[in-house]
Amino acid sequence: MKVTLSVIKADIGGFVGHSDSHPQCLVRAEKHLAEAKKNGMLIDYHITKCGDDLQLVMTHQKGINNKVIHEMAWDTFVSCTEVAKELKLYGAGQDLLCDAFSGNVKGMGPGVAEMELEERPSEPIIIFMADKTSSGAWNLPLYKMFADPFNTIGLVIAENMHDGFSFEVHDVKESKGISFNTPEEIYDMLVFIGAHSRFAIKSISTRKGEIAAVSSTQKLAFLADRYVGKDDPVCIVRAQGSFPAVGEILEPFAQPYLVEGWMRGSHNGPIMPVSIEDSTPTRFDGPPRVTALGFQLSNGMLIGPRDMFKDKSFDNARQKSLDMADMMRSHGPFEPHRLPLEEMEYTTMPQVSKKLAGRFKPLED
Repeated sequence: MKVTLSVIKADIGGFVGHSDSHPQCLVRAEKHLAEAKKNGMLIDYHITKCGDDLQLVMTHQKGINNKVIHEMAWDTFVSCTEVAKELKLYGAGQDLLCDAFSGNVKGMGPGVAEMELEERPSEPIIIFMADKTSSGAWNLPLYKMFADPFNTIGLVIAENMHDGFSFEVHDVKESKGISFNTPEEIYDMLVFIGAHSRFAIKSISTRKGEIAAVSSTQKLAFLADRYVGKDDPVCIVRAQGSFPAVGEILEPFAQPYLVEGWMRGSHNGPIMPVSIEDSTPTRFDGPPRVTALGFQLSNGMLIGPRDMFKDKSFDNARQKSLDMADMMRSHGPFEPHRLPLEEMEYTTMPQVSKKLAGRFKPLED
């Protein structure tokens, strides 16, 4: 059975500040998606949140970039924004950058990750959602899942994974894309994906072309030409069989790593794997959070979810994240906690530079 899995998210208002999603917004989203399922538009759906981001997980048979599905999601976000405004939630509708739907939510603010797949006899799916970080946050874990044998032993000992994978990488500043084959092009690829503020892994496929993973790569600041919050990306990863096992997919998050985002989207900080319940960033509006929901697809139905990071074996990762947060916070407004200047162009930096331009004098020998 061919199924499309669509994960579309938006920050439509925070409760309180940027820390959480209000239950009434989730109830309103439930009403819209229940109607879409009743009308046959959707096979199934699940509504959740990660921090102050509303997440719509949907299955259907209309393919990716479908206008009907995207318009329904957009209308859902608009309706939920009305609730957010009634409750005076913070930043109500901040991810909705356009006044009206124009055929596709890409470029309109919401984050989108979609894949069309031929459902296997067993189809485990992991959906990652992050808050207070940017689209390049998936680069390191996706690399580890699909290209690092120290993380994924299946690359060495599983015959159906031994040939490697193909990575589609996007330059989010120049709107360009390139594909790399691993393992032979790993070194070339790392030159780019190591710069996660500019280059983001969009999708991964087997060398035979079967989709394995897909992420959102929307960059809100580039879309709005101003700072409107971090991108808070989503990612879908297929598990088992020709793909990494569930444990190999989750393993990269056992060692926290630094991402851009956190307070005002202008700081580097550790990304902390947490349960849905604990995706409530409050310390300096952080630190950044990542959640993971596991589903089994069965004829398009979403069997689950299982809250994958609720596992106590991630407690050490959470403690390491807190220790790293202490270290980074000690830097205050200094790099490497604050982002480098080239990443501060959507803050006060351009205005301050313009104001002080005449006071910079050439240095004499």
